Amino acid sequence: MGNRDIIVIGGSSGATVPLRAILTSLPRTLPAAVFIVLHVPARSLGLLATVTSAAANLPVYPAEDGMPVSQGNIYLGVPDRHLILTEGGIKLGHGPRENMARPSIDPLFRSAAATYGPRVIGVLLSGVLNDGASGLEAIKRCGGLTLVQDPSDAIADEMPRSALAMSDVDLTLPAARIGDILADLVNESAGPRLPVPPEIRLEVDIAAGERIDSDVLARIADPVPVTCPHCSGVLSQIRDARPLRFRCQVGHAFTAEAAAKEQEGAVDEAMRVALRIIEERADLVRRMAEDGRRTGRMAVSEMYEARAAEYRRYADTIRRAVLRVLPPPEPAAGGGAPET
Repeated sequence: MGNRDIIVIGGSSGATVPLRAILTSLPRTLPAAVFIVLHVPARSLGLLATVTSAAANLPVYPAEDGMPVSQGNIYLGVPDRHLILTEGGIKLGHGPRENMARPSIDPLFRSAAATYGPRVIGVLLSGVLNDGASGLEAIKRCGGLTLVQDPSDAIADEMPRSALAMSDVDLTLPAARIGDILADLVNESAGPRLPVPPEIRLEVDIAAGERIDSDVLARIADPVPVTCPHCSGVLSQIRDARPLRFRCQVGHAFTAEAAAKEQEGAVDEAMRVALRIIEERADLVRRMAEDGRRTGRMAVSEMYEARAAEYRRYADTIRRAVLRVLPPPEPAAGGGAPET
């Protein structure tokens, strides 16, 4: 049966500070392997140095394809590859991005759950949107333990709050306590092995780079009239997913929150294009009305004037939707002019 000797940690915005606190607290004799994925820019510098300096008691290795796993080591996800756990080793997957990230937290968590089941302890730290919540749910379904940073302790509390709302999390703690708790939990006996739901294995395979098409996707999802923010393909809604999630036919995965966030730019651009076209139309029709007056065609002129006014009303409606009025700056203390 073994102990809980697989620790997977995920975070995003604001996660490096709590991660340092956790790693600093881990003992030199930790009887577990630690795997870390942070959603940071693919070319971000200094992450390895940050983790290495914080984990003074344990060696840190950038994950490599085929690398064996040993207790007492920390393995860090590398840019542009999903960190996937297999029995006794690591696989780097070049499957589709999940919530626009690769490596992504959820494939790490799912692969750990599918491979090691009750031996897994999942830890979710500070971050925006709701990345990691699906992976934590997979860990719970396979018998593992889940820990979430206390939202009041997080720089970005959206990920912790979403995880708490979507899953029956075992422990919620400030970052300063998580390392000590992990050091205790890894000495506990893992529970019995549970059957791994086939949809979890399928999504692990997708992250690893296995072939996906509409037939494969149909095993776990149903098409919906929404397009993928990444490739503009048709999205399918994952059945019974918590949180609400989607995948497209090439495998790009999004939570509903992440998809909505990605669509914001496209919606804004579309509305601005519509505003420009309608304003141009209003100007053209106004010029046609003026030409009608010059040539004595008053009925035609009045018709075009009415159309121009209608287009101007449409443009005003769209402009109000596009342009967001910012609140005025607060006056400086004492009522004086603000400093520059």
